[in-house]
Amino acid sequence: MLPVILALLLSQTPPAANPRQQGVPIGKGKTLPTVRLSAPSGGWTVDRMMLIEGTVSDATIDPVVVSINGDRYLMRTFNGRFSRSFPAASGKNVVTVMATNQAGTARAQATSYAQVPPVPFKVILTSDTDGVYTDLHVYEPTDSSVKDGQLTISSMAHVYWADTASPSGGTFYLNSQGGDFDQPAYGPYLYIHRAPPKGVYLVATNYWPSGDKAHTVATLNLSLFEGTPQEVRRMVRIPLATPGTTRVLAWVNVLGDGQAEVYVPSADPKPTRAGWPKNLAEALKELQSNGDSGGGEGDY
Repeated sequence: MLPVILALLLSQTPPAANPRQQGVPIGKGKTLPTVRLSAPSGGWTVDRMMLIEGTVSDATIDPVVVSINGDRYLMRTFNGRFSRSFPAASGKNVVTVMATNQAGTARAQATSYAQVPPVPFKVILTSDTDGVYTDLHVYEPTDSSVKDGQLTISSMAHVYWADTASPSGGTFYLNSQGGDFDQPAYGPYLYIHRAPPKGVYLVATNYWPSGDKAHTVATLNLSLFEGTPQEVRRMVRIPLATPGTTRVLAWVNVLGDGQAEVYVPSADPKPTRAGWPKNLAEALKELQSNGDSGGGEGDY
């Protein structure tokens, strides 16, 4: 009899994980919600920024899940409304908004075609937890950042929430939540560069929780030469738990002529091809010893 009971137990499908444990709270309503997209409205556009805006019938749903060409983000809602602008991809932009409560998940979708030049460098950083800062830090190359194959991070241009002016022309967008900027929440933080100079870039996140939030998962969506045959896309997901630590998400080496290489320390072997600095680990140790953001937790 015991073997039969064990077989029955093993054959049962395990219960689904609690949505809260997956990092996405669900609404309290017990009627399937309705999602309406007022923007984008579909058709063609020449705007470089694409507004995603709409309503969800269950005002307890916060956040909604947004997918743009397959990249997933979380967007805060305010009294059942959501609104945020994103850089448009050249060509087709498929936007799907999903809202989940006790009754299930509802979706709304729109497709917009953007007649805009391709964006050669785009970074979008989000968090899976509300009430935390997963600050985006981007270090750009300068004329003096690499000498004789050696990288000096202190010579790179540091673009982040307190200094959003990129010397080379990049654009940094603070986290916007209901009209307020730089609030602890899901994000996203955005950085785009329409004419990135050649050289090595560093993309990192600095973690600061608040209240009872102990940890989160940071998600980086990196797109290079989007909408061209040379397009490169990487998604990096890294758990963050220690307040004040900074994790390196990706190194990017822009080679010119629509070519670039990406090194993700948590997933890739160290780059050995010509053109990469030989001292990535030492450069980050120097940065960490100076008390600046960009090093930490042993990633390089």
